Amino acid sequence: MATHRITFRVYYEDTDAGGIVYHARYLAFAERARTEAIRSVDAAVTDLAREYEQHFVVRKADIRYMSPLRLDDLMEIETALVDLTPTRIKLSQSFRNVSRNNESSAIVNVELACLGISTMKPERIPTSWCERVRKLEAGEV
Repeated sequence: MATHRITFRVYYEDTDAGGIVYHARYLAFAERARTEAIRSVDAAVTDLAREYEQHFVVRKADIRYMSPLRLDDLMEIETALVDLTPTRIKLSQSFRNVSRNNESSAIVNVELACLGISTMKPERIPTSWCERVRKLEAGEV
């Protein structure tokens, strides 16, 4: 399975009073990593909106925390396609703490639904988009 990897540093704004990444910030980091993963296969979400009047919304998110990230840690987020249906994309995102020998920090499993912007109802993901997003699974990234 192909994956997309991106690295971020933990800044003060990401942490609580104890210098540990606040639990909700993992969702923000996951969002950035997902956006870049999809962009890496030439499927920018802004293009989906402009060309097809569609967008993705998070339908479901599951987070498993294993080891905390701390102020100034360097993290790597690996994003992989798990499933692709006509209207949904399921991704798994693994957080590793590069500053601590790639220790596993968290796993975010997320399901995105494709909706029409004006209707806010589920719509089929365009075929060309499905082909591009499958690259996150097929080893082409």
